[in-house]
Amino acid sequence: MDPSEVEFLAEKELIRVVPNFSQDKIYLIGGEIGPFNPGLQIDIPLWMALNLKQRQKCRILPPDWMDVEKLEEIKQNEHDSKYFTEMPSQHYMEITQLLLKQAISDIPQADVIRTLVKDIWDLRVAKLRSSIDTFIKSDTTHAKLNFLTLMEINTVRPFLTKSLDQMHKLKTNLHGGDMGNSTIESQSQD
Repeated sequence: MDPSEVEFLAEKELIRVVPNFSQDKIYLIGGEIGPFNPGLQIDIPLWMALNLKQRQKCRILPPDWMDVEKLEEIKQNEHDSKYFTEMPSQHYMEITQLLLKQAISDIPQADVIRTLVKDIWDLRVAKLRSSIDTFIKSDTTHAKLNFLTLMEINTVRPFLTKSLDQMHKLKTNLHGGDMGNSTIESQSQD
């Protein structure tokens, strides 16, 4: 799965908007959306909110967690904790990037929010790399990491799988000389 696929999944998240038009319910494959009434808040998928924003048909309200005080608290909790903390949204990074790219005028203190989310991301990725390093050095066969987001998993997946493949090859070469000969001998005896 590449980042664009993760972003596609994030666009299904509901976000609150204030439309400036009237429209009855819209019937889509994923379900009904609406009705839309001017000035009345409604929760719609992010993809639709961004589309309406581009057409100047709504104002996007940032998610509750996209607040400077809440993000500072999340950042502090992540910094203080040895383990990963639960994020306010499974797609916090993607939602932030999409909103700051396409609806920055609707996000108060956008630059501060961008910095805080980037800081949280950096803390979590550093913690993830450290966890992977510890895992590889420990010579264990499995590990459990709670509260990782799909994008975070996706960023380390190629590195982790290649590292584990290399470790397996090294172990096989180290111990495989004896095992390889016994396999050949058993085949030749048949």
